[in-house]
Amino acid sequence: MDVLKSQYEMIQRTRESLFRYCETFSKTDYVKEVEALGGDSIRSLQAHVADCYRVWLGSRALGKSLPKIKPESIDNVQEMREIFKKTDALVHEFLSEFKNKWDPTVQASWQSDSVELTELWLFTHTTTHEFHHRGQMLKMGRQLGYIPPKMNLAKLKRFH
Repeated sequence: MDVLKSQYEMIQRTRESLFRYCETFSKTDYVKEVEALGGDSIRSLQAHVADCYRVWLGSRALGKSLPKIKPESIDNVQEMREIFKKTDALVHEFLSEFKNKWDPTVQASWQSDSVELTELWLFTHTTTHEFHHRGQMLKMGRQLGYIPPKMNLAKLKRFH
């Protein structure tokens, strides 16, 4: 079993539950800035999460030139799903390229310095970042009047 790919599959299924929750919002509420949580919208936080994967895994690790995602260019949850399909492809490319490279292999800029990072650090950083913001999005949705369903990490599918 490729542990990191399996872990990412759980993250994708968990993200799907967030997308389904967001589809219950009015279009106005999906893009509404919530002052109590820094003035971000759920849409802008989802775009920020996708950008984190793109910057750390795409630009810094794979050396790709990727434009920043502009939240205002995304009108609805379905368009955000499309952004994440591209993000998923990027994550899978990263996991294939750096499979089992546990020693520092990636030179990256970090707080005005350059550091060597491992596949595991890069992957962990981006996935924990997503879950941090997921919690914020759930709190924002609740403040907008949408009660979230149970949102635990999806279980790993078993293949027999």
